Order: sequence, then structure tokens, then C-alpha cells
Amino acid sequence: MDYIDRIKQLKAEQKITNDELSEKTGIPLGTLSKILAGISDSPKLSNIVLICNALGCSLDYAVSGIPENRNNFTLEPGEISFIENYRELDRHGREMVTLVLDKERERLRSASYGDAGGRSVESVSGTSIGDPRTKAKILSPSVTVTGFSRRNIPLFDLPVSAGTGVFLDDTTAEEITISENARTAGADFAVRISGHSMEPKFRDGDILLVSDCDSVENGELGIFVLDGSGYFKVFGGDRLISLNPEFGDIMLKDFTEISCCGKVIGKLKRK
Repeated sequence: MDYIDRIKQLKAEQKITNDELSEKTGIPLGTLSKILAGISDSPKLSNIVLICNALGCSLDYAVSGIPENRNNFTLEPGEISFIENYRELDRHGREMVTLVLDKERERLRSASYGDAGGRSVESVSGTSIGDPRTKAKILSPSVTVTGFSRRNIPLFDLPVSAGTGVFLDDTTAEEITISENARTAGADFAVRISGHSMEPKFRDGDILLVSDCDSVENGELGIFVLDGSGYFKVFGGDRLISLNPEFGDIMLKDFTEISCCGKVIGKLKRK
């Protein structure tokens, strides 16, 4: 089974017609039909990414068939050792460990709620960030309010461009509070984008959640700086790709200084 077969299978399972998929992705119906029929020998990567997003699957799954890991957890050595020891326990031992964990979580919830009062956390609004890759150093600790864990991350108030590119140096970060869950666990900072080159998936003004890293894999979304200008794009190996087919690829060979500031793992819902 190749990537076209997997896309067709997902499309059939979700009972999505070609017309509906064309509307969801913004890909012209004729172009989409050629891709699904295997007539197009080398379909644009941006179109495949659009199709995967519309079908709710990762590009890795479409290409390799390997399911996406949605846990977003990286285990530390102590955690790995704990899990290994836990697996050696019998049923009674596991029940006792679970009981202790539950009790400790309740104790921490009560302590956090009493300290925070359900209201204040330390603010870093106005903190100057010269290098966008220092943003992970100003994270605030998590607080728990009425049983729901939340934490604070910096938001860059100068938009990262989803269009023509803007300078990221000497920007100012403000602090925002996000829920602590599996979807946001990997977020180190946030950026607000501008422009239309990543539509329809990402719109002008969207706030993206970003995991701090210096590289991303082919087909993944990232924040990049090219000769001092910031871009939110799909990494295509030798180029940066827009999801909006009206925008052309950005060839990396045309730039002297190229860096990745993080991997985009999601976006905040609009209020």
C-alpha cells in the first residue's frame, strides 16, 4: 500500500467525496482527481500536506504507514526506570503504587490552589528577547486551579510571518496561560502569525504553539529564520513550502543564514 492507497482508504473511511476534499483543502478538483488517480507523477508536497491535514493524519503516516505518536512525551531516565520497576510488580503492587500517586496528586492540587489562590502567577510581560531561541528560558511554573493544571508560556507579540517575512530580533514577549494537557505538553512558546500563505489550515492572526528545537523533519511545520526574517512554513528539505497553492516555494539556496527556531505542534483555538 502506497501513500495514495492510504489516502484513499482514509477518505473512504470518513466518507469524504472528492468535491468535499477539494473544498476542505483548497486544491482544484481536477488537480486532486489526478493525484488520487495516480496520474500526477510528482504531486506537490504542499498538496499532500493539505490532504493529510484535511483527513486528520500525519504526512509520516501517509508516506510510511506508521501511526502518528500523539503522546508528545519524552521520558527522562528516572521515569523510564520507574516504568520498568512498575511492570515487575504484581496486581497488588500496582494498585498500591496507583493509590500513592493519586494521593500525591491530590496533595499537590490542594497546595497549588492554596498558594495561587486561583488567580496570580509571576508575570514576565515586557521581557526583552534578543534571540528567539532563548524563549524557553522564561517559562513560568505550572499552577493548578480547581483541579485543572495550567502553565504560562511567552507569546511573541511581533508576528512571525506566514507571508513575506519579518525580523524576529529585539522582539518583546508577553505571557499567556495555556491548559496543561497532552496536546500542549510540548509547547515552549507561542507566536502570532500574519499573512495568508498558510491558509486554509492557518489564518492571519492565529497563535501557534511551538516546541523549541533546532531542526524539523521533512513535511513538518516549523518556525524558520532566513537572513534575519522569520517564516512559518512546511519544511521541504531544500525549500520552505506554503500550504496556500497561490504562494510559491522559498528556496533555501537563495539565503546565507538559515536556522530553525522550533516545531509547530498546534494552535490555540480562537475565542
